[in-house]
Order: sequence, then structure tokens, then C-alpha cells
Amino acid sequence: MDAETSVFRPVPRTGVIYVMTRAAELGFHYGHPDWANLGQGAPETGPLPGSLPRIERIELDARTDEYGPVGGIRELREAVAHLYNTRFRKGMASQYTADNVAISPGGRAGLTRIAAALGPVNLGHLLPDYTAYEELLDIFKAFVPLPVVTEQQEGFALTTDQLRKEIVGRGLGALLLSNPCNPTGHVVRGGALRAWVELCRKHGVALILDEFYAHYLYGEVLRADGPALSAARYVEDVDHDPVVIVDGLTKNWRYPGWRLSWTVGPKWLIERLASAGSFLDGGPAHPLQRAAVPLLDPARADTEARAIQQAFSAKRDLVVERLRSMGMGVDVVPNGAFYVFASLDDLPEPLRDGMAFFEAALRRNVVVVPGEFFDINPGKRRSHIPSRLKSHVRISFGPSIDAVQLGLDRLDELIRTT
Repeated sequence: MDAETSVFRPVPRTGVIYVMTRAAELGFHYGHPDWANLGQGAPETGPLPGSLPRIERIELDARTDEYGPVGGIRELREAVAHLYNTRFRKGMASQYTADNVAISPGGRAGLTRIAAALGPVNLGHLLPDYTAYEELLDIFKAFVPLPVVTEQQEGFALTTDQLRKEIVGRGLGALLLSNPCNPTGHVVRGGALRAWVELCRKHGVALILDEFYAHYLYGEVLRADGPALSAARYVEDVDHDPVVIVDGLTKNWRYPGWRLSWTVGPKWLIERLASAGSFLDGGPAHPLQRAAVPLLDPARADTEARAIQQAFSAKRDLVVERLRSMGMGVDVVPNGAFYVFASLDDLPEPLRDGMAFFEAALRRNVVVVPGEFFDINPGKRRSHIPSRLKSHVRISFGPSIDAVQLGLDRLDELIRTT
């Protein structure tokens, strides 16, 4: 028996990992001065105007040489619960406690624990959305992933009435989405978010929200919801409402290398996620958890959020203006996250395809992500249908302003000389 073909299955890379691997083949590496990584899925990690000093040293304690609890140390779980209660649940009778929080070694691990705990239900997932969901939604066979399509001409938004029809008509038992959305920057907020929570409560649908961009808010959304956005604001009973929130240090605190996330939800679910973690990942790093506790102080977290919003609002405006001046379509100005999901329909013919644009940009030492990677397709069940997102690319303004400027200048030159 050939083990390569008969024992182990092929394991695909997520879209962004494919992009970065392809760039590395052409000489890219992180920190390379002559590359502009506008495919970057992480924010710049250095100081920002108005931000507090970054953590540069972690003091180790002999106690942290031991394994920590799979569900996370109690001090960090209490800090997470306190942050959510302070930000979103003042004056409400039902409050989160440490028992409503599980800590995981990164966002993917947190989402994987949730997927492993899901039963035999139909799980709706929005299109477009985060590339890593594709393999995650295929590897566990207990549930059936069903796509819920959002349309470009509607700003990639889904109304509450449309969601109701999806839940009732397709028998959804769970719904997964990033909010703010990666890659479109669309935000479900205010009355709409409240209505989604109420709808899922009424129908017993688990609303699983990836809120990793909750600090990245702009314009009217920032004025209405700042300094942070969360469905936790609309939960009535923290131990009854089927609302599950995943967040972490990666984006909102700009510590992607720490690989530390948390899940907030009903106690009974948190217990099951810890059980899943016991065989999936073994739990998060003990020393990093202790070092992270001060970062969750509400005043400190709000200061970081405001610094992010000031710096990234300026970068967002720059990218939108420059892309439009190049002839790229920005039908939806992002209200959240740090990406612009740009249309290539009006560019010269060789550049109207996202994969072709990606390859052409690589030859200019610029990284972008083809839009079709966000047309997540677990199990490749839609193999006969070409992606409707082939003429899009995701442009990140996560890097520093200098890197963003460099990348935009080179894309401008690429388009002008094609």
C-alpha cells in the first residue's frame, strides 16, 4: 500500500496560506524591505499614537512550567468576563462569569473546539467569509454546512427577514459568521444585531460570532458602537441564549504571535469546549495567559481600541481613495476590519481575474488575496459552479502606512502599464 495515496488524505492550505507560500517562492519573507504585503491578515504590531506601551518582556514564574487548565486559567477567564460585563452589560441582571469563558491557543483552535462540539445540525455560513472556515467546516462530519449567499449589490449584507427565511426554510441549527466581516468589512450592528440575536433565541439557533475585528470600527459605526462591538450587548440570559462569541489578542490587541483567544457563551457549552480542547489542542500556553491578564483591563482595552480606530481610519480612507483612482471598484466602503474587497471589473482585461491580478502583483513584489478564496466551499460541493468572486481581490491595510503606500504605488503602476 502506498501510504501517500492510501493512508493520508491531501490537506489543502487555506487561501491566505496559499498566497503567502506562493509569495515566499518568489522571495518574500516577513520584514523584507522590498515587499508590500497587502495580503496581510494581521495588524501592524508596533506602537500607535495614543496606544499604551507594548509588552516587550514576560516574566516567567515557576508555577507556569506546569500545564495550565485546558479551559484556561481562572484569572484570565475572570478578566475576559469582567471586560464584557463592563463594556456591554452594565445594569443587566445576567452577567458573565469565569464559567462563561474558555481560553484557547488561537482563534482557529477556538473555532475548531466549537465545530467539534456541534451535533447533527445544518450550519449556515455566509458567503463571502473567512477563508479558514472552508476546511474547518468540512473536517467534522456531524453537521452539514450550508452556504448563505450575500450579494455585492446589497453591500454583502443580509437582512433579518432574509436570515429568518434561511433559518426556517433550510432548517438551520447554527449560524457562523465573522462580524465585522473578513473580507468585506460589513458590520451587523445595532437594531439588526439585536434582531439576529432575538431571532436565534426564538428558533434555538446557535449564533457563532467571530468578533476578532471588534475594535476595527469606522465612520458612523464607530460613532454609534465604539470603542468595541459585540453581540454580548443583546444577550438576555448569558446561560440560556445560544450566542457564542470568539475573540482574542490576535487582531483587537495586535498580538498575533501570542496565539491566545477566548470563547464566551453559556456555561454548559463552555464545559463541552474544554472537553473538546482536551483532545484537540491540550490548552493554551500557561505563561502567556498570565501575561495577558492586564491587557483585558477595560480602560486599557478601550485605550487600545481608540488608538487602532484613529490609525486605521486614516489608512482605510487612503486605500479607498487610491483604489478608486486606479479604476478599481469599491462598492462597499468597509465599516469594520482592515480590508477593502475591491472589484476588478473595470480594469484592463488581463487584470480582471483575481488570480491573474494576484500573480501580476507578485511580480511587482506586492501581495494581495484573490477574492475567490473567500467563496468558501466545504467539501467542494459546488465544483461545477465558477466562483462569483473571481473578479475581486482583498486589499489589506493591516500593515504600516509606509508599507500600504508602497503597495498602492506599485499596484497603480501595474494598472497604468498594462
